Amino acid sequence: MKNINKLIINSPYVEPQQYWEYIRDTREFILQEGRRPAGYVVASESSKSFDDPGIFVEIDLVNTIRPRIKKWREDGYPGVTGITKRLLQHWQDPEERKDRRFFFCQLEAIETLIWLTEAPEADKTGIDIPSDGGEFSRWCNKMATGSGKTVVMSQLIAWNVLNKVANGKDNRFSKNVLVVAPGLTVRNRLSVLNPTGPENYYEEFNIVPSGLMDSLRQGKIKIINWHALAWQTEEKIAKKKSVDKRGAKSDEAYVKEVLGDMANASNIIVINDEAHHAWRIPAESKIKGIKKEDIEESTVWVGGLDRIHRSRGILRCFDFSATPFAPSGKKASEEALYPWIVSDFGLNDAIEAGLVKTPRVVVRDDGNVDKDLRSRLYHIYMDETVKDDINQKADESVSLPDLIKNAYLLLGKDWKATKDDWEEAGYKIPPVMITVANTTFTSARIKHSFDKDSFALSVAGLGDLCIPEKVLQIDSSILQKAEAETSEFLVFSDEFSGKDDDNENEVDTLGEEQKTKNQQLKTKITKKQQAELLRRTVDTVGKIGEPGEQIQNVISVGMLSEGWDAKTVTHIMGLRAFSSQLLCEQVVGRGLRRTSYDVGEDGLFEPEYVNIFGVPFTFLPHEGGQDGPPPPPPKPKTEIKPVKEKAAHEISFPNVVRIDHIYKPQLTLDLEKVKSLELDPYESITEAELAAIIAGKPNPAALSEIDLKEIAEKFRLQSIIFRIASTIYNSEKKPDWKGSKETFLIQLINIIEKFICSNKIVIKNPLFNQDESRKRILIMLNMNKVVQHIWNEIRAVNTQALTPVFDKENPIRSTSDIRTWWTSKPNEAFDKTHINFVVVDSKWEYLEAKTINESKVVESFVKNDHLNFVIYYNYQGVVRRFFPDFICKLTNGEYLIIETKGQDNEQNKTKRAYLDEWCRAVNEHGGFGKWGWAVSFDPNDLERLLSNAYNGIP
Repeated sequence: MKNINKLIINSPYVEPQQYWEYIRDTREFILQEGRRPAGYVVASESSKSFDDPGIFVEIDLVNTIRPRIKKWREDGYPGVTGITKRLLQHWQDPEERKDRRFFFCQLEAIETLIWLTEAPEADKTGIDIPSDGGEFSRWCNKMATGSGKTVVMSQLIAWNVLNKVANGKDNRFSKNVLVVAPGLTVRNRLSVLNPTGPENYYEEFNIVPSGLMDSLRQGKIKIINWHALAWQTEEKIAKKKSVDKRGAKSDEAYVKEVLGDMANASNIIVINDEAHHAWRIPAESKIKGIKKEDIEESTVWVGGLDRIHRSRGILRCFDFSATPFAPSGKKASEEALYPWIVSDFGLNDAIEAGLVKTPRVVVRDDGNVDKDLRSRLYHIYMDETVKDDINQKADESVSLPDLIKNAYLLLGKDWKATKDDWEEAGYKIPPVMITVANTTFTSARIKHSFDKDSFALSVAGLGDLCIPEKVLQIDSSILQKAEAETSEFLVFSDEFSGKDDDNENEVDTLGEEQKTKNQQLKTKITKKQQAELLRRTVDTVGKIGEPGEQIQNVISVGMLSEGWDAKTVTHIMGLRAFSSQLLCEQVVGRGLRRTSYDVGEDGLFEPEYVNIFGVPFTFLPHEGGQDGPPPPPPKPKTEIKPVKEKAAHEISFPNVVRIDHIYKPQLTLDLEKVKSLELDPYESITEAELAAIIAGKPNPAALSEIDLKEIAEKFRLQSIIFRIASTIYNSEKKPDWKGSKETFLIQLINIIEKFICSNKIVIKNPLFNQDESRKRILIMLNMNKVVQHIWNEIRAVNTQALTPVFDKENPIRSTSDIRTWWTSKPNEAFDKTHINFVVVDSKWEYLEAKTINESKVVESFVKNDHLNFVIYYNYQGVVRRFFPDFICKLTNGEYLIIETKGQDNEQNKTKRAYLDEWCRAVNEHGGFGKWGWAVSFDPNDLERLLSNAYNGIP
């Protein structure tokens, strides 16, 4: 088989431009131009093993929708509401996305849902989304593990809630959202979907435009485990042995219990995370071969939603899954793709865009080969010396087949080389090897072999893999029980102090040494606490300061749990049958989380690797080779966080979402003092020539002209003036304007007319000054700039008082709120800041920070990095966000906001005007001390600016 040398071939931020295609006849991958069609691979009917390359089945619905979404996007999203248009622009605005740019797959997923809801019906002709057989509709986004579906969920919630709040009569939207998760691990992670939470995604990923967070918080978002949907049927109640024989709950009683404070809501939307658990059992089949637990989970999940729909109405159900397959009911091993999938970004696409780690498999070695001339390590389970052996119900002490021992020696050697590299690079946590076994008997034999070192790893210098407290054996069924057992056990400190639920005995606290915690607690905590400790250990593999920090060898049965996103997995051993692409994706998906999202010089993500034995990636793209190096350590990163030892330098600031103005009852404008507005005709296009193309060349004999002069008469002066006035009125909130809106508009119109007819609009080209029609055209083409200039002047003169409006949930922020983050950028430790290191993006920024830190007039300072200190400003009709560079607390108790700028322009001047307004409003409020601002245009002027601020010199 021809190897792929480089798998990452697409940027994660744009539509894929090329893809690797597997050619059945030549058994090699060919690089194809364009985008891979949406689809999946199924084994051929004649196939007896997964080694068959399979058959590619396209998802016709997705492939039909994709080009329509693309055209709709290029046309500017016709048909959408004003709120939706604002969200779409906000999500793609380069200035808003400097630090949090969305992946293409995330934007396409949410665009698809918006298109299906809001696009003109004519655009959706022929689109028929199949039902799941129930009474409510479902739309599914198929997104690979690691492609960021939780961000899409937050976009989906914001889109629905904001539209419903803006127009309560629009029945396409709802502000009541029920999110259902497959387990506690996932449920806890989905808490970021709560807009009132301290670590919500709406603020972290800048999902919502400025000023809309309060509107978003009017929505209700309830996040539950599927276990919370459980109910008892009359049949189950009849079988009870207890005296309590009360009947099954009515739908009304059930809904009140499940929905809680959202029980009175109607027409809700539902989001199913890991929605492949929620399928309807085919009526015509008993589904042989499917676990009873899986059937029960699906029955409870979907049946519970049915009851909610009957009682309250489900507007729509949105499914998210990397593998939205369900048993078809036809064959034990056959699985059917959800037919209501509307968008698809599969594992292959994620691998090629670098969103996940690059899988590498062994394609040849120096030993014997299997019947298809492949390495026996390629699909270990199918080897004739392995399959029958590990399917027996053997005691844990029974020795494993030699091929498995051989595999562990080889993969262990590669893991040890990786561990050594990581330690040399300064990493305190180890890389992780995970094994996916076929049965609990096999996993017990593997664990016993590690405990007794039956692999002879210590002889080979690989004894680290056998350290008992760093080996974790977990059966997915046990983990699921732990999830159910702890479904209501949400807050659990590291020290597990409290009372025993069963016998009221005091529970001892954990010892100081991490490695002895689990052993100390095993016999001293309740079953519920043991289940929680197990779940947390699994959930925190590779996370510093957590129970799973030093785990480096995970032996599992099943797929582990969804949401298990240990980023330190570097090696995978597959010891089970892989009869479908789905199984490969589910197993490998558990080890594909990236540690870094740094983009290389070529605009692509730098590759991170996971080395795999035993998972047969026959027709999934992978890098292969005989002597591939071990996965390199992630690029060195520095932990950035506030530190307790420097708490004396904590800085607090008001979290202002807008500034309200109290205007004079009579608007005035002194034209003598108003600044002039300069317009450049060459920045606008008033005419254009088109020519026919012949043999790829323009034909000058066939010119066609477009000239705006022809429609100049339509741009009458009065209509221009009124348009400017109405734009100002509609864009500016005036809660403190005491007069009527008509009075406000009349005054605006008079002032604007005087300004337009004055000499305050300066046009560089004299021809435009002499030609009134050209002048009117130029004003219309620069409407946003004209509006901005006039309104800035009117507002500055006519504002009597400023009132800061604070965020209701977080009115005050401080440096203590900065969440721990990691960076590979240069950073430096300074004494006078609460944060351990200041990250510097340039030499200039370093010099500024150094000058501030060494200044005698500065008591404390902080760089505005992950601090979320924001000034909202309006530029050319669009509300934007401005993040000043530093906040300083001076030794006299006053605060100084410092912005560093190398060059100046109109936008920066507008930012400063709003920054000045922010300071005046906060100072007028009086509750946050005295605030000032300064702009440094050169590192050499900073000491002077600090001194002036301290001495009160403007």
